[in-house]
Amino acid sequence: MTESIAWDYYRCTMRNSEPGKSTTSPVQSVDRAISVLELLARSGEAGITEIAGELGVHKSTVSRLVSVLEARGLVEQLGERGKYAIGFGIVRLAGAATSRMDLAKLGNQTCQTLAESLGETVNIAVADDGIAINISQAHGSAAVTAHNWTGRRTPLHATSSGKVLLAYMDGERRRRLLGGPLERYTPRTTTEPATLTEELNRIVENGYAACFEEFELGMHAVAVPIFGSGNEVIAAMSASGPSYRLSRERVRQLVRPMAEAAAELSGQLGHFPD
Repeated sequence: MTESIAWDYYRCTMRNSEPGKSTTSPVQSVDRAISVLELLARSGEAGITEIAGELGVHKSTVSRLVSVLEARGLVEQLGERGKYAIGFGIVRLAGAATSRMDLAKLGNQTCQTLAESLGETVNIAVADDGIAINISQAHGSAAVTAHNWTGRRTPLHATSSGKVLLAYMDGERRRRLLGGPLERYTPRTTTEPATLTEELNRIVENGYAACFEEFELGMHAVAVPIFGSGNEVIAAMSASGPSYRLSRERVRQLVRPMAEAAAELSGQLGHFPD
């Protein structure tokens, strides 16, 4: 369920309300929309009157709410003036969630195997609302500390995983993210959009990204893309370690085994390159 659905319903309510009467808030609209979807999931189908009784609201309120859900493909009407059922839009959302869960589950295994092989800390991160979130992690035998990065939000422009996610991102979305001020985390952080764009283009050509003390002083990292079934980059896998051990030469040596592991994981997720 998205906030835009709530606003669609809110605007619809505003247009049909009388001056001076209270209107439904966007938050309440989201709650009611979820209740409708849960009801349809339980019962299979339901009519306006039944839904209104379940929610304890007027039938006109349910009619407006269901219209918004139907427009988004989240519910569908079974014949003219018939009952409503879950729409195929829910399948799309469920598929995205399933893919994310598969990535986390399979990614944990890949991270562990690769960390044991490389001796470094290995992470998998996904893009979420302009930042990167680490969803899997494993520590290698050479890891100095056991810092847990799982669930941590990190910047896209200052990390190797983030740069991979930026590099393969839709052009318009990338320009939007690079349009605002970019925070400088260390003296080595690249904050000029033009310079960063050139680096992102090279990342696509080379197939990997590297960061040398750009997010944390004394820390180096390298990352490669993970592809989904639709040939799109859905995540990035990185290996990180202290700069004294993970030198620039060592980073280049890690690219091939990391790319091979990422390709295997991508295949498990349904990606088969031409």
